[in-house]
Amino acid sequence: MDLFEKCISFTKADEVKALGLYPYFRAVEENEGPEVMIEGKKVVMAGSNNYLGFTAHPKVRQASIDAINKYGTGCSGSRYLTGTIDLHNQLELRLAKFLGFESVLLFSTGYQTALGVIASIAQKGEWVVSDKENHACIMNGAMLAKGQFTEFVRYKHNDMQDLEKVLSRLPADVPKLIVSDGVFSVSGEIVNLPELLKAAKKHNARVMIDDAHAVGVIGEGGRGTASHWNLTEETDMVMGTFSKTFSSLGGYVAGPERVINFLKHTSPALIFSASPTPASCAAALASLDLLEEQPELVNKLIANADYMRKGFKEMGFNIIESQTAIVPVIVGDVEKSLIFWKQLYDAGVFVNAFIPPGVPPNMSMMRTSYMATHEKVHLDKILEVFGVVGRELGIIS
Repeated sequence: MDLFEKCISFTKADEVKALGLYPYFRAVEENEGPEVMIEGKKVVMAGSNNYLGFTAHPKVRQASIDAINKYGTGCSGSRYLTGTIDLHNQLELRLAKFLGFESVLLFSTGYQTALGVIASIAQKGEWVVSDKENHACIMNGAMLAKGQFTEFVRYKHNDMQDLEKVLSRLPADVPKLIVSDGVFSVSGEIVNLPELLKAAKKHNARVMIDDAHAVGVIGEGGRGTASHWNLTEETDMVMGTFSKTFSSLGGYVAGPERVINFLKHTSPALIFSASPTPASCAAALASLDLLEEQPELVNKLIANADYMRKGFKEMGFNIIESQTAIVPVIVGDVEKSLIFWKQLYDAGVFVNAFIPPGVPPNMSMMRTSYMATHEKVHLDKILEVFGVVGRELGIIS
């Protein structure tokens, strides 16, 4: 059998495209935040991770332009060799201070951060313990570590009793790393960090929380999950990304200085990858400035999401409850979900269609997410269109 045979026989996407229901890889032609231009028409964006709306902010745009003018478009090397510029160091220092950790290390993407940290920290004979609904970057980081003879085990989603059971079956004297999303990217739920940390302390484990969807969303001034629970000092490491609140591209890990120093000199994902671009760093720095200057934007963001949660429930939709910017609306059936997405899009509302294997069977959903820059007119348009489509498809009465 030819290596490419599986590629040639893969037709699922083509079949959905033929039906006119394909919801993915739609090109955004103009981005103004709450409204974007796609395929020549303006739609209300209810699927972006641009939580505070900074991607369109004039200060962020100008900071990127200024960085290109000063440094050029790239760094032409890895952080380890010729690819470090002073913006990298500035951003690491600023983030460490903002998040309340000793030190921070930048990576080129958030996905790469998880791979680079997990596969370097957890070594032969040690254990990685992961929530079953963690982001794919964490799962793949754990699998990469497993390929280096690290042990890997998962526990039921946000179930601290099951975590306790899993940990109790592992050797007591063997080092362990528990990794969990802070805010789960599909459901918007927040990890039960107090109980997770109790279990970690009891079973000789360290903890890393992925705050990709938490920074700028929860915690004091948007400082994330550990801050939300007032447990920053007890949390060992936090990783995150610049592709959401920080309106850029790149990733970071925050933790003890000695741990960050170890990663800086041992992580292949850092050492053998080109460093974040000057424009990316400048955009993230400018976004951090805005977040520190306008912490009230975090409250506006959550108020918008709460307004939508209330509106969806009053119409009769089944949603997953949370306290974050993510509001999933459960449809259930895959085909009906694709039709639902297309009718929303045709009516001027863009959301994310999540179907298996990205979600469990019968949990296909419209994953909606909100921004601080959404105004009531945008939110009411989303609710209105959801109501029309939901009644037409028999999802609500």
